[in-house]
Amino acid sequence: MREDTRSRIQEIALKLFIEQGYEATSLREIAEELGVTKAALYYHFKTKEDIVASLADLRVADMEELLAWFRSRSNTPETRRELLLRYADKLTNRRYLEIARFMERNQTALRDHPKIHRMREVMLELTSEINDPGDPLAVRISRSMALFTLHAGKWMAQDEKLTEEEISEAALEVALRLMEP
Repeated sequence: MREDTRSRIQEIALKLFIEQGYEATSLREIAEELGVTKAALYYHFKTKEDIVASLADLRVADMEELLAWFRSRSNTPETRRELLLRYADKLTNRRYLEIARFMERNQTALRDHPKIHRMREVMLELTSEINDPGDPLAVRISRSMALFTLHAGKWMAQDEKLTEEEISEAALEVALRLMEP
């Protein structure tokens, strides 16, 4: 039950952070939207920063799991392909998409948040792992861009009348081409 409440708080906070902006959203508003007192909210999260940290921790845990999986295998074209497929699958998770939207819309407010820095570090570790030091620079850039393409597709095609699935499939197609130039 406690985990359900935490998840519900995260869900509502994320919704309000996306709609209103992180800085413009108060804990009081989150509590009201949930239909609980601020004291009940404080039991789970003392500050908005705690909520952001918990959201970032979810993404970091996913990324670290993916990184550990990749490190446990040989760096081959097949392993890199599987990594992209696994990462693309994670990005189709609704919560993951909402966290990405939240971060994109609140970059200034989150710029110095330590948990957000950790997310960036893990992503950089992942881009480093998929490359070998002896790879030509163009190959290293292409492979790194493959991961970012999965994100970029979401933002670039959002004005078109396409489904999330169509956008994800097109982004994955491009990412796979970039992974093995």
